[in-house]
Amino acid sequence: MADRLTGGDSSLLRRINAAVTLRALRTGHSVTLTQLVGETGLSRPTVEGVIEGLVETGLVAEVEQPREDGQPGTGRRGRPARWFRFRAEAGHILGIEIGVHDIRVILADLTGEVVGSHFKPVDETLDAEERLTAVRAAVAEVLRKAGISRDNLWAVGIGTPGIVDREGTIRLGTAMPGWTGLDLGARLRRSFRCPVLIENDANLAAIAEHWQGAAVGADDVVFVMAGLSPGAGSLINGKLHRGYGGAAGEIGALHLLGQEVTPEKLLSTTGKPLNPLDEAAVARVLRLAREGDEVAKVAMDRFLTRLVQGVAALVLAIDPQLVVIGGWAAGLDGVLEPLRERLAQFTLRAPEVALAALGSEVVSMGALRVALDHVEDQLFAVDPPRV
Repeated sequence: MADRLTGGDSSLLRRINAAVTLRALRTGHSVTLTQLVGETGLSRPTVEGVIEGLVETGLVAEVEQPREDGQPGTGRRGRPARWFRFRAEAGHILGIEIGVHDIRVILADLTGEVVGSHFKPVDETLDAEERLTAVRAAVAEVLRKAGISRDNLWAVGIGTPGIVDREGTIRLGTAMPGWTGLDLGARLRRSFRCPVLIENDANLAAIAEHWQGAAVGADDVVFVMAGLSPGAGSLINGKLHRGYGGAAGEIGALHLLGQEVTPEKLLSTTGKPLNPLDEAAVARVLRLAREGDEVAKVAMDRFLTRLVQGVAALVLAIDPQLVVIGGWAAGLDGVLEPLRERLAQFTLRAPEVALAALGSEVVSMGALRVALDHVEDQLFAVDPPRV
């Protein structure tokens, strides 16, 4: 392949050299031309030419040579070495969660370093238009606080409950009013001049935990978003498994197979379906169970059994190394051991089970990672974008 490149399109070769050099610079440390030559395996004249072009794009900056004490200075006598760094501040990315009860926005630079965040509680009864208005206001606030222009955004990742197709349309979203059928991608792309990537919340949670949470180093992972209607996101060989139409992992739909296993009945402490079935009602049942109420403990046990049955279906299909539990179940005392025991009963090979590590920001962090992946695809393509 190298012979083809060197004997063919030299401009393509230059772009490949630029991508190789840029990747070496993204370690976050200032490096010299000599160090870049060693790390890339390219000739010094080639690296000098590439660096000149990257400085012009705004992605790389020349910096003063550090002294031995770590401070800027002239360093040793003789011809000084030239030092360069990747300009992570050349662009920014957003990770957004559009939830039932809140909007979360995280702002980061081009290395994924978080530089700002904003949390906005919202009413669960908001219609789609009001919810989108709240999203735009939250984005404006985080940019204002960080002093970042909207034009400086390179990519935006967004997570939401529901079945999301590849274009960003919510094919089914019962958790929020007016969500089913909403072309969320088209609506929010009007607010940005950069790519907007829409994904299911449980899928993004799986990506986030694999990036910085409990699933680091595990490439076959099931993340369970334990809520009123549990959902799951799955990684196979480190890659998100969405399914043909984006509905993979919707284990909350298993109650359609039998009315006796609806959440309303499973969590009831009165013999009648839980009404209303909302987060406050569920929180009350869980609180009573923690306090030792026997009826509530039975209700919680029924719900955990139902949850394990849904997770077991995924485990049998995927055979993951690890199951990560998030949502309200992550806050339950002593939940891991019962889950491990029941998965061992229902599956052929019981996976490891761990609680989610990223807490309430897990979805927005996953959205940030998706945006960062998009940016890195651009940065390390053979034709890096201009700033």
